[in-house]
Amino acid sequence: MISTPLVSIVSICWNRKTDICESLRKIREIDYDNLEVILVDNYSTDGTVEEVEENFKEVKLIKMFKNIGIEAYNIGFKNAKGKYIVIIDDDSFPHKQAIKRMVDKFEKDEKLGMVAFDVRNFYNYDAVTMEEIVDDNKDTKAEAQNYLMAFNGAGAGVRKDLLEKVGFYPEEFFLYWNEQDTAFRILDSGYKIQFFSDVVSYHKYSPKNRASWRAPLYYTRNAFWLIWKNYSFGESIKLTFKMIKDCLYYSMEQHTTVYIKAMFLAFKDSKKLKGKRKPVDKYIEENLRIPFNVSFTFFK
Repeated sequence: MISTPLVSIVSICWNRKTDICESLRKIREIDYDNLEVILVDNYSTDGTVEEVEENFKEVKLIKMFKNIGIEAYNIGFKNAKGKYIVIIDDDSFPHKQAIKRMVDKFEKDEKLGMVAFDVRNFYNYDAVTMEEIVDDNKDTKAEAQNYLMAFNGAGAGVRKDLLEKVGFYPEEFFLYWNEQDTAFRILDSGYKIQFFSDVVSYHKYSPKNRASWRAPLYYTRNAFWLIWKNYSFGESIKLTFKMIKDCLYYSMEQHTTVYIKAMFLAFKDSKKLKGKRKPVDKYIEENLRIPFNVSFTFFK
């Protein structure tokens, strides 16, 4: 690789001081000499801001006045100066060789819009971190014949100008399904999203299911919005009725009202989608697989 274009690593955090500081320490080990790190804090009250200001002075810290959810990512994206942006969670970090390999993929293929990292479980870190790709010329992309892929927000690289073009993350979602919504728009812009097995990040997948009202509520509400924004009229009607049926069924099965509440909020607040509906190309609609049933797995 001849050039080393500036890469911006963007993360957000909210009351995860231990995790974000561990991630920032790992980022210091990255083997790439043209990096900027941007952290947007969603009004943490656990000392995160003070810790980062004291011990990570190289980080560009942006402080929010309240928790604004995934909109904080957009603040980070807009402040990024890099040609490429790496998206991570507050409990994930790239492998030390990941940025160099990611840039190489982008520089070789101008239609590659997003690099989906191989997001591995941090709790197996010692077992997998020694694994190295010996041959850097080896083709490590995964290609499927009958479906398109989105990306995992715990590790992904994207062209900054493309992210600007498609409008960044959907701020109205607040939490969850933002990656899938963005993937629809990237693919519909004529760019590729590809997974590469040698571009690795590590994520602290919780050993326990962090069940709370927040995840099922936002997953379910935003599933409706994902459908209404991106699918054709006929498919949107069909998927909406299936979502309504599933909300009713899983509410009874799991003895919860959260799915009903989420469905109500989807319709009640649908005005937030005004001007944002843009059905994607039929091929993308049919081949980008979205696991809508994940919305109903939190109380099983």
